[in-house]
Amino acid sequence: MITPEEYSLLLTGEVRRAVAAARGRDPLEVALDRTVPHARLVATQVKYLARAAQKLPSYAAAQCILPPLAFEQASSEACAAHKLLEGDTVLDLTCGLGADALFLSRRFRRVVTLERNEMLARVAAENFSRMGVANVDVVNASAEEYLRRDGLRFDWIYADPDRRSDKGRKLVRLEDCSPDIVALKPRLKQVSGRLCVKNSPLFDVGEALRLFPDSRVEVLSLGDECKEVVVYDDVTGPLVTATALGRGSFSAAPGETAPPPGRFDPERYGYLVIPDVSLQKARLARIHLAGKADIWSDNGYGFAVEEPEGVLGRTFAVESIEPYDPKRLKRELKGRGAEVLKRDFPLAAEELMRRLGLHAGAGLRLAFTKIGNDFWVIRLK
Repeated sequence: MITPEEYSLLLTGEVRRAVAAARGRDPLEVALDRTVPHARLVATQVKYLARAAQKLPSYAAAQCILPPLAFEQASSEACAAHKLLEGDTVLDLTCGLGADALFLSRRFRRVVTLERNEMLARVAAENFSRMGVANVDVVNASAEEYLRRDGLRFDWIYADPDRRSDKGRKLVRLEDCSPDIVALKPRLKQVSGRLCVKNSPLFDVGEALRLFPDSRVEVLSLGDECKEVVVYDDVTGPLVTATALGRGSFSAAPGETAPPPGRFDPERYGYLVIPDVSLQKARLARIHLAGKADIWSDNGYGFAVEEPEGVLGRTFAVESIEPYDPKRLKRELKGRGAEVLKRDFPLAAEELMRRLGLHAGAGLRLAFTKIGNDFWVIRLK
């Protein structure tokens, strides 16, 4: 965390000009440059502003103050912008760097955001000022402390609980995170009838529905990487949604199922479908692909006779599907460059490449999977 002394320096015109002048340079070079005032502090800001160009472009454009740990823990603007909340007033229990509060400010007349760390609260308020955001009140208080106040009423409550223990260990169970949303639920219902909770990408969808049985649960992915599991506890569920940002969404009621396909026949299939990771995490892959492709596992590949349309994921034309025979494959492929994909297969991609004598390259694209008791390799065009 930035110290009070560092924060004071970052507010000075001298350091702000130095950061602006050094942007685009190698941070290590900046840190060693004796002509740069407070070079190490400036270099750290240059490093994180460069990284913010993709993750937090509004913060980068306004040359905001970026404490390293707060930056690492912050939501990306792409995910923050997707939160499906709007109304007159919203209470954000967990400000942090403020990325979620920034986008809430565009959908609500007034945002109250809580930050228990005094220095981070000051940083967040300064950053909102730099970005020209005037309808966010940053309150230096814990959620538990603030919620003891009388007369609170908000259209929505938003929370992104801290998922690190005091010793830095990653936490997944919602009850272990801070604030403890489960313990606070009775008070939260008094303050607002609608609650949105952002959870770790490791958080189980079934657990979300157990804790919030009438909620909508949305799994968000970006670039085929699972980013968040978001709970909308507003009595509009139960519903489970998989969303691949920039690609589309698919929803189904909990417990909805699709009939299993019959026997796997490798001669039938002309296309391989790789369901987006959000479908996999939400356990919706089989339902989504019903009638479009055969799939034997929510974690596996789909196989289609004809190229399917409207699939949330990637589709590849198949050259051949054959039993996995490592000795034969090594004799045939050793020394070639390849991209290796795998799902429902016991070996890591790196281990497969080592065993088959392959190296990273664009010559081949191979997919490996297990269906029933059999292992297969799929050559893709």
